[in-house]
Amino acid sequence: MSATEQNPPPLVSRNRTLMLVGAMAAMVMYTLDTTIANVALPHMTASLSATSDTITWVLTSYVLASAVALPLAGWLVDKFGIRNMMLGSVLLFTAASMLCGAAQSLEQMVFFRILQGLGGAFLSPLAQTVTLDSSTDAERPRMMAIYTQGVMLGPITGPIIGGYLTENFDWRWVFYVNLPVGIACFVLLALYLPKTPTRNRKVDLTGWLLVALTVSGLQLILDRGLSQDWFASAEIIIYGVVAVACGWLAVFHLSGSATPLFPIALFRDRNFVVGLGFMFVIGLVMMSVMALLPGLLQQIYGYTPLQSGMLLAPRGIGMLVSITLFGRLMAKLDARAVLGLGLLLMGWSMWLMTGWSTEMPRGPIIFAGLLQGVGISFTFLPMNLIAFATLAPQYRTDASSLGNLMRNMGSSIGIAGASVELARNVQVNHAELGAHITRTLIPFNLDRITAFGGPSDAAMQIVDGMVNQQAVMIAYINDFYAMALACFFAIPLLLFVRKAQPRG
Repeated sequence: MSATEQNPPPLVSRNRTLMLVGAMAAMVMYTLDTTIANVALPHMTASLSATSDTITWVLTSYVLASAVALPLAGWLVDKFGIRNMMLGSVLLFTAASMLCGAAQSLEQMVFFRILQGLGGAFLSPLAQTVTLDSSTDAERPRMMAIYTQGVMLGPITGPIIGGYLTENFDWRWVFYVNLPVGIACFVLLALYLPKTPTRNRKVDLTGWLLVALTVSGLQLILDRGLSQDWFASAEIIIYGVVAVACGWLAVFHLSGSATPLFPIALFRDRNFVVGLGFMFVIGLVMMSVMALLPGLLQQIYGYTPLQSGMLLAPRGIGMLVSITLFGRLMAKLDARAVLGLGLLLMGWSMWLMTGWSTEMPRGPIIFAGLLQGVGISFTFLPMNLIAFATLAPQYRTDASSLGNLMRNMGSSIGIAGASVELARNVQVNHAELGAHITRTLIPFNLDRITAFGGPSDAAMQIVDGMVNQQAVMIAYINDFYAMALACFFAIPLLLFVRKAQPRG
């Protein structure tokens, strides 16, 4: 009798392969939409009669709706079952995607993006629960490798697909592309995802409201702070007061409630708590560099959006190839050592990027991307195995939703922090470099061209452009230094991780 027959997984499907294809495709569809719309924002601005400031709500509303809905994932699964939740989420996400593509105003787009975020919020934790619950302990490393491939595939391929659709068709196809995928996912899950038991569980509405207000306040600070001059604005101060007050109340409420939003047993598992820290760091570093690189490649090196997306593809290739090979070996290796190696590789790739210059061939960009992809694969999979190996099955949905929330928060903080430092360092570097410009350093004779007026102004604009280009490049390098240090400083957290003995 096989190990699977002796110890069957909690979720048994009559065709596990097709069930996992439907679950993984649904999750990729959601993660893809976190980045695919970025390259289309300039085109949306004119079509929706928006401004460069207000159009960012297209991204903010999506992330905010997902963050607010995520804490309810565990209760909703207990109430309605995984099957009903998965089918409802796919249906709502697909319908909302079609409405986003047909939006005629910014107000309509923001409302439809909120619906899309609410529908997609549960797809990632539910896909992780389906993957874990349909596998045995021996199969779990390989299945987590498959899940990790799906998680990373969306953000990496999003800029490529978005750039291609926007340049060759229309920005609305960024959303319409979800229709065939969503229909296929719904059919596969309806046919092969079995029903799961439900149970009555009281929902901690007070805890959810406090967590939702905390997350919303923090998210709005990060998204609106730069354009509103941070705490010089009354709007940002209000968000800050709400986030701090509700966060403080949430800690006391969740620790003392008889039926808390997240089971207390989750926080008694040391590996899971440390895993949350790693999820935050990985979200911070991974999404920050993905947000910075398109601007660097287009602004400094002059690549088109599609070319920039193609130069980001080696990162996905390195991740997919290494994780395919690595998933088979995971059962024989210590997850702590592999996670440490992954953080070292990610930090090394960032360190290599600090040596980039304004004039450089594509080779260093491709190599750094490949190395980073390998580092991500060697980080993401053991991180999940460490966090979930010792948790009982009934906590997996709550744990997955909390892990996704931490990764989203890390991503938001990382992107906002990187953007703020980039803008600040550009100004500082420009002032410092400009102070060292003298008449002898300018590659033309100021005395001879000053009398001509117009040519003199054009010459000084050229000098200012050269100074600004160097200032921007230095600012990007400073951000890469910070990301490398974040990877290196996260390695000591491994000292708090116990060797994972999977729970049956």
